[in-house]
Amino acid sequence: MSLVFSKSFDLFKAAKWILRKDIRSCLSSLPEKVEKTNADEDEMTRIGRRPRSQNPMLEYRHIYPEFLPDPNPNWRNSLREKLERADMLERRKQIDIPEFYVGSILAVTISDPHAQGKTNRFVGICIERKGCGLRAEFTLRNVVDHQGVEVRYELYDPTIQTIQVLRLEKRLDDKLYYLRDALPEYSTFPVDMDPEILPEGTAVPVNPVQVKLKPRPWLERWERQELKGVSNIEEHLKEKDRVRRELRKTPWEKYDLMKQYRKTVPIEDQNEIWGEVYNQLQQMRMSTKKTARKRVITAPKSQLG
Repeated sequence: MSLVFSKSFDLFKAAKWILRKDIRSCLSSLPEKVEKTNADEDEMTRIGRRPRSQNPMLEYRHIYPEFLPDPNPNWRNSLREKLERADMLERRKQIDIPEFYVGSILAVTISDPHAQGKTNRFVGICIERKGCGLRAEFTLRNVVDHQGVEVRYELYDPTIQTIQVLRLEKRLDDKLYYLRDALPEYSTFPVDMDPEILPEGTAVPVNPVQVKLKPRPWLERWERQELKGVSNIEEHLKEKDRVRRELRKTPWEKYDLMKQYRKTVPIEDQNEIWGEVYNQLQQMRMSTKKTARKRVITAPKSQLG
């Protein structure tokens, strides 16, 4: 009896060893599949095609960031957010609010009862875009008569008549406040600037220009901010400024997952929001593209005799 039990136990151990070996061989083949997938994505990127995302609606969070609510749960109200989204869609049916980013050059025309033609037009570079819902706003900056001028607009202000994108592009930083301390040529744009139209299907270009700051004093301590669009910060710093910058660095914040979570809206809420407004926004984009194709663009005629 004991001999039979020992033989059966040995057979059980042998079967267990064979099963483990098979599992290890299966797991060893998984990285090859992952590497093959990554190679396919690199090949698609090389030939100019982006790999298809899982949810195309989530790409709208960069084009229409104001539709996402405030990530702070203390300011969340589902009923107010739903009503605001309905108002925003109705407003977009009245005027065309184009796609733009921080760094794009815009021309905004608003109703002004005190102006000569009852309208006022301002051209400038977008240095900030913030807010959510009907409280979304953006700021334009331009240098007029050697004086820096900034105008802040509410995106869904009923006095806005047109928003025209003269140059669609992005910059290296999310905010361009440092243009206030930069040389004037980086913020100077002609009032009669002609629009630069990108071919259809072209990705939004990123302008890699790095501005030069004027000598101190500055409005903010730009050396303590990780700015990619400024080239000559180190030229205006003293040794004590560099020491203070090192003391105030917080490199551990990029590993703080809870801090990143508090600054973002849960993916479930985003799917619900985009599922509500995706169809209407897509129809508006298609109608805008059809109108742009019908528009005839002529080169400006020379005024010289």
